[in-house]
Amino acid sequence: MTDFVQVSTATETREQAVELAQSVVRDRLAAGAQIVGPVTSVFWHLGEFGTGEEWQLLLKTRADRYPALEAHLLEHHPWDNPEVSAVPIVAGAERCLRWVEENTASGR
Repeated sequence: MTDFVQVSTATETREQAVELAQSVVRDRLAAGAQIVGPVTSVFWHLGEFGTGEEWQLLLKTRADRYPALEAHLLEHHPWDNPEVSAVPIVAGAERCLRWVEENTASGR
């Protein structure tokens, strides 16, 4: 079942998260997105320690769609250097994974 991944990124505002999620799902780079937030992030950025609020996006897609999804996120993200990471979905309900498969198919 490692043919599927969950991809995460974050934005500064809910509106940015919704816009990014809509563009990704509309282009069938992900079958769906959940937006969680606000969440608190603690991080190092440009040599400085920081804490802030972000809106997290969780995206489900096929592993072979990840490169196109990553490229889209990097191109359309409001940040210059956003976090974009993927973890394999090692197990999942068959009908759910079939839904991801069907809704990330090219040419639909």
